[in-house]
Amino acid sequence: MNHTIAAYAAPSPKAPLEPTTVPRRELGEHDVLVDISFAGICHSDIHQVNAEWGEGMFPMVPGHEIAGVVTAVGSQVTRHTPGDRVGVGCFVDSCRDCGNCRAGLEQYCTGELGTVMTYNGVDRDGNPTYGGYARQVVVDESYALRIPDGLPLDEAAPLLCAGITVYSPLTRWGAGPGRRVAVVGLGGLGHMAVKIARAKGAEVTVLSQSLRKRDDGLRLGAEHYHATSDPATFEQLAGSFDLIVNTVSADLDLDAYLGLLRTDGALVQVGLPERPVPVSASALIGGRRTLAGSLIGGIAETQEMLDFCAEHGIGAEVEVIPAERINEAYQRVLASDVRYRFVIDTATI
Repeated sequence: MNHTIAAYAAPSPKAPLEPTTVPRRELGEHDVLVDISFAGICHSDIHQVNAEWGEGMFPMVPGHEIAGVVTAVGSQVTRHTPGDRVGVGCFVDSCRDCGNCRAGLEQYCTGELGTVMTYNGVDRDGNPTYGGYARQVVVDESYALRIPDGLPLDEAAPLLCAGITVYSPLTRWGAGPGRRVAVVGLGGLGHMAVKIARAKGAEVTVLSQSLRKRDDGLRLGAEHYHATSDPATFEQLAGSFDLIVNTVSADLDLDAYLGLLRTDGALVQVGLPERPVPVSASALIGGRRTLAGSLIGGIAETQEMLDFCAEHGIGAEVEVIPAERINEAYQRVLASDVRYRFVIDTATI
């Protein structure tokens, strides 16, 4: 039997979000009930509310950057106890048996169930999932992450998507001492990439359309900041970087960015443009360069990221808002008018 909770939902595609109630399942043996404290607003929330990534399920309660406190646990739960500070990220279940799940890559689940997204997905019981713009969430204990005490919950919430989305490629492609890393875009993802790459010991450069956020970039840990609107940037920095993490979803000339890589360098795409982006083979072959993509991270790596951020004193730069300002915040995200993540105080729902 389900219970209902207060939430903010889009009743139909492109509609403003409004207060409502949605069902949450009763606690199963392995479930935890989380009182949500904060929920980050990710650009992908806006894409899905606007049905820009395909047909969505409505009413839709977005939110996959969730931080809160466990208030009840199922009879067989061993990972969490009431009072624990936990986070829930982009997915809440997976098949647990395919090769990817067994390897800790649940975000790439190839089993029949697939990766169950935190919202706009279909749960194991066949019901739609509802996200974090709500007062509570029920989730299997294995998909709730421990938030270390050193991380404030409002600053921790965006780590569950923005943080892991950049931590994973920075780790996989070896950002560290002696490595030169460029971050394309200084938004919700980009500002976290700068902080994490710097904490890993890399020399960090921000590549942004303009120099408008230069002071912020340097404050966050970048050593260099260049405007990509200036053609001289691509001449000056040719062959400079071991790794470029592209956090923007705009249509960029990837050949130009590939030209900024050293031999054996990698350009990793984490932003998701709406249209296919052409790349010439010569831009790859000429320097034995790699063009790759990366999607969030698995449960174990997300926990590793949270622990790393706590150890290094890294949280997101947030603007906490009441729920009544969600629609205004969406407009400001689209206008790039946020530094650097809106976080909803869910007590206001």
